[in-house]
Amino acid sequence: MQMEDDISKKDALHTKIWQEEPQDENPFVAQACFCSGYDVYEDLLQKASWFEYLYLLFKLEKPQPWQSSLLEKVAIAVANPGIRDHSVRAAMNAGVGGSTSASTLMAALAVGAGQLGGAREVYSVINIWKSCQQDISKWNEQLIDLDKSNIDGWPAKEHSPGFDPNGVTCAQPILTTLASCAEHKEAANIHWLITNRLKLEEIAKAPLAMSGVVGAALHDLGLNAEQSEMIYLILRLPGAAVHALEQKAMGWKKYPFYLDKFHIDQVS
Repeated sequence: MQMEDDISKKDALHTKIWQEEPQDENPFVAQACFCSGYDVYEDLLQKASWFEYLYLLFKLEKPQPWQSSLLEKVAIAVANPGIRDHSVRAAMNAGVGGSTSASTLMAALAVGAGQLGGAREVYSVINIWKSCQQDISKWNEQLIDLDKSNIDGWPAKEHSPGFDPNGVTCAQPILTTLASCAEHKEAANIHWLITNRLKLEEIAKAPLAMSGVVGAALHDLGLNAEQSEMIYLILRLPGAAVHALEQKAMGWKKYPFYLDKFHIDQVS
């Protein structure tokens, strides 16, 4: 009996996020589920919004109203990056090619995970905020002196995280998102970013990107780099999904293939 108890303790899963109470008649089915102490189906399902629950899952605490509202604004801003976005195009390509739904979303995740407007760029932005906070001199050092090492397996950064290396001026949707997030006076980093945007753009030699706005907002919400990277991947999937479904329904004959843009060199 003692040996069985030791084995059960050793093999037990450890989580602060989730707790289940099993049914009396079937221990493999949950009678009740709790997320960070809250009854999911008797409490959260009845009273919480999606963004309150999402915040609870990541932070394990009930959000204040401004926090769930700010998270919702971020989600709306990035839910559909648009057909110019590489991750959305990857999903569209997969969809029109007849890939399964899971494969389509995995294509979007893979392409949208990188350092050019992707989730890894948001990861880097959060780390800059963590290191520099609201010290413009430290931002100046970080944005100029890009880390060229790739000890984490990622390629060296080719531009300042949070800024658009291909941009000329800051795009209106980014400015609108920034202003909307600033409606919450508690979002101190967003307000600092607004005040210092032009100076930061001068340092980075590039306009602010959506990843920069999102990074500031998620840092205001207290999310760390890993959490921010993960949530950014999740929040951008709806646009990829609907565009893939649309192209799949229209068929490949209506999908552009830029044959005249490709030049094949003959190899002797």
